[in-house]
This record gives sequence, structure tokens and C-alpha cells, in this order.
Amino acid sequence: MRREGSLEEFSDGRLFQRTDMVRANCMDCIGCSDCCKGMGNTVQLDPLDVHRLRCETGKELQQLTQVGAVQLTVVDGMVLPSLGMSGEKNACYFLNTQGRCSIHKARPGICRLFPLGRVYENGGFSYFLQVNECSMKKRSKIKVEKWIDTPDLAKYEVFVKNWHYLLKDIEQWLQENGMEHQKQMATTVLQFFYENPYQSVAFYEEFEQRRIKFRRAFSMT
Repeated sequence: MRREGSLEEFSDGRLFQRTDMVRANCMDCIGCSDCCKGMGNTVQLDPLDVHRLRCETGKELQQLTQVGAVQLTVVDGMVLPSLGMSGEKNACYFLNTQGRCSIHKARPGICRLFPLGRVYENGGFSYFLQVNECSMKKRSKIKVEKWIDTPDLAKYEVFVKNWHYLLKDIEQWLQENGMEHQKQMATTVLQFFYENPYQSVAFYEEFEQRRIKFRRAFSMT
């Protein structure tokens, strides 16, 4: 999910790195699932998220969209997947009747991050705390890296950075080469990074190979 505006509007202005302590520990979200409801199409999924869902559910992206677990949305000229919301409470497809995540170990990156966010600058990013988003007001301090709960976090952060800036470069490419290429680009991104399964257990290495190949194909320096 991309947010426009100054950092001070939705944070306390402080920036964090993965080894910093931040007041984000929601105590296992006991009795609360507010951030799993009413999110519309804002919980966007990156290629690793879809790869995790595929491994966890045994379903391909097309099957996930057919059952409503994932929805496809136009974002900056591209068609990108996001978590599906349904029912009277507009709740996440994977929220069970007990109000708990049924795919917690494979939950998407945005879910792992919340109530933190990322601000991108100078070719990298830092973390920040969204001060008015989480309903759990009594939170304790925890290291960013422990809260995100992602194996090989250093590799993951490189992936997150590269994916973000690739999307920005694609957006710029469309502006420079004409929006008549939008449909072709949208289809290519979806197939190349999401629909074609990652066969290797070394996801990050395979993604990087695809990213380099994609940039060369579209002459992105």
C-alpha cells in the first residue's frame, strides 16, 4: 500500500532500521482483528507473498483469484494482486471464524510489517511507526527484525527494495514510451513475476535473475 503525504501526517517522524526497538508489539493481537477488515484492495502482494500463498495453499494465482482469496487491481498502469476482502465485515479471505489468520506463517509482507510502514529514499528504505492505525493502544517495544518475523531478513530487505524501485522504473518507462504499452506491460509483469511459479527453493536468487532479465528486455538501465 502506497501512502501519499508527509511522514509527519501518519507517524511520529522517527525512522528505524531492522535492529532498532519500536513500540509495535501488539501482544499477539488478542481479541482484535481490525487490521484484517475493511482494507479494500490496499494489501498489495509482491511476488514473494504470492509464492508463499502458493506453497501454503497449493493453489496457483488464477485459482486464488477464482475463490476470492486474491483480487487483481490496476496500480500505476500495472495489474497487481492484493488480498481479497469479502462478507458483511469486508474481512480478509484468510480470517477464520475465531478472528485469527489461517495462514499466519505464510502471511503477506504488509501484514508482517503492520503497524510499521516503510519510507523509500536514496535507493533504500527505513521503517516508521504508523501512530493512528493500530487499534491495540497498549503496545510494547520489540526489535523491528523480530516483529517482521521473516527468515533471511537481510535478503528479504534487498528484495523489497529492488521490487519497489523496479515498479517505479516501470511507471517511468510507461510515461516515457507511451501508455499505449500499458496493457502489454501489465500482462508481462503479472506473468513474469507472479503467474510463472518459482521452482527453486532459493526464491531470492530466482527473483533476481528474473528482475535482471526483465530490465534488459525493456532496456531499463
